[in-house]
Amino acid sequence: MPSSSPDQGPRQGSRPLKRPNLQRGIIILPSAFTLGNLFFGLFAMVAAARGDFQWAAWCIVFAAILDMLDGRIARFTRTGSRFGAELDSLVDAISFGVAPAFILYHLFFADQSWAWILSFVYVTAAVVRLARFNVEQGGEAKKSFHGLPSPTAGMILATVYPFFTAPPVAEITGGLPPAQTVGVLIIVVALLMVSHVPYQILPRVGFGSRKARFMTVFLAVSAVTALVIPELFIFPFLAVYTLQGVGRTFVMGLLERLPDSDPLLDLADEDDAGEEHRTLDYRDLTPDRSPPPENDL
Repeated sequence: MPSSSPDQGPRQGSRPLKRPNLQRGIIILPSAFTLGNLFFGLFAMVAAARGDFQWAAWCIVFAAILDMLDGRIARFTRTGSRFGAELDSLVDAISFGVAPAFILYHLFFADQSWAWILSFVYVTAAVVRLARFNVEQGGEAKKSFHGLPSPTAGMILATVYPFFTAPPVAEITGGLPPAQTVGVLIIVVALLMVSHVPYQILPRVGFGSRKARFMTVFLAVSAVTALVIPELFIFPFLAVYTLQGVGRTFVMGLLERLPDSDPLLDLADEDDAGEEHRTLDYRDLTPDRSPPPENDL
């Protein structure tokens, strides 16, 4: 039987020829978003060094958006790889670890001798959290994150400046919080990153169920609000997300400790199981109240 020549094209029923250039372009696309994340992380530090803390904060937010998109694009195009996961972790360590710590150092702690230790504590927590994420969850959260995600932590710290300097907030709080308050915030955020508090992942949009429709509308409204008034929305929104994770864990922990029923009743039921129940007659144990017999003298 003669073999088909290359000029005849693929035989019927065989796999279609792949397009190597198209496939290579699809593989590069998630990494391009990851490198865009790195670009904004580095430029956030450049802006902070120049004293432009407003633009530095928004650079961290842009980096977080690209960090969210690169993973979704990799899953959508089925081009996720070990290389992409490692690259994403290294970039996140810079954009959401080093960059936010650098911004707050120049904003609050540059004139203090040992306050840079707070930046060290935060960066350490960020890289430990990213390494643990790769080991425990394989670089991808299935149902929830174990600990506060590093992009959320980075955005919380970076958006302190635009939120507290916004005119409506500054009229109430008087401007930026003191350095001591920011130091406590850094430590709390660092501890939450390395904790095992579960944080829900961003749900997928859809209209298949009532819950999906509600979450879709909620995310759409949140996105529009973040675009219209980012300085007033992003920081409190992320703060509420962080606190609800802690509160939800606390409430669920209390509920898990509560017994389903009275433990004493359960114990009594278990002890009585399989035993023969008898009716006891206590009349023989009661004192004899009949008159004493008469003595025959």
